[in-house]
Amino acid sequence: MSMNRRHSIQRLLTLATAPLLSLSGLLPLAAQAATDEAPDALIKRVASEVMDAVKADAAIQGGDMAKVMALVDGKIMPHVNFVRMTSSAVGRFWRQATPQQQKQLQDEFKTLLVRTYSGALSQVKEQTLSFRPLRATPADTEVVVRSDVRGRGDPIQLDYRLEKTDTGWKIYDLNVMGVWLVETYRTQFSQAISTNGIDGLIADLVARNKKNAASTPQRAS
Repeated sequence: MSMNRRHSIQRLLTLATAPLLSLSGLLPLAAQAATDEAPDALIKRVASEVMDAVKADAAIQGGDMAKVMALVDGKIMPHVNFVRMTSSAVGRFWRQATPQQQKQLQDEFKTLLVRTYSGALSQVKEQTLSFRPLRATPADTEVVVRSDVRGRGDPIQLDYRLEKTDTGWKIYDLNVMGVWLVETYRTQFSQAISTNGIDGLIADLVARNKKNAASTPQRAS
């Protein structure tokens, strides 16, 4: 993949994944315990509530990282299978990692995603979402919820992969303009591990996160 195409995809991911990473008001506490909500209903509700929440929160729009991180931990993570997302991104090397390495990979990957896409939160006020009919049967345990992000310019395809668990539907991957997030990172991670091993990938993620943190102003929540 060329550098220009990679940057273009990254910019699209940054714009289009704002609804996922800004779940500040996504799920009222009373609704979080629900396990029978249909996957498309979950995503539609989440998207609607996040739009309202971000529009009303100047700190999130301004990129307050402390607040964004707190929101991710409190609201996003209960609805994302981050173990699966991380292990899929690491690919075949995941089983070679020790439990400690796996935890480090999850922590650094989460930080990378949050910091990478936090800048997109300021764009949410200009976006609307439209959803396509869900193609699934009641027996399905994995589905894809398809939507379009509409704002300035052409609509951006944004699809969610979800799996059914004992605690409800969980998101484990995103597709932006035909490019799956996990697949994109799997290519990058595979190259890093092949060159410097799992510890090398961890070190690379740590370095990238430190660089991102240094360039992102921290604000008190």
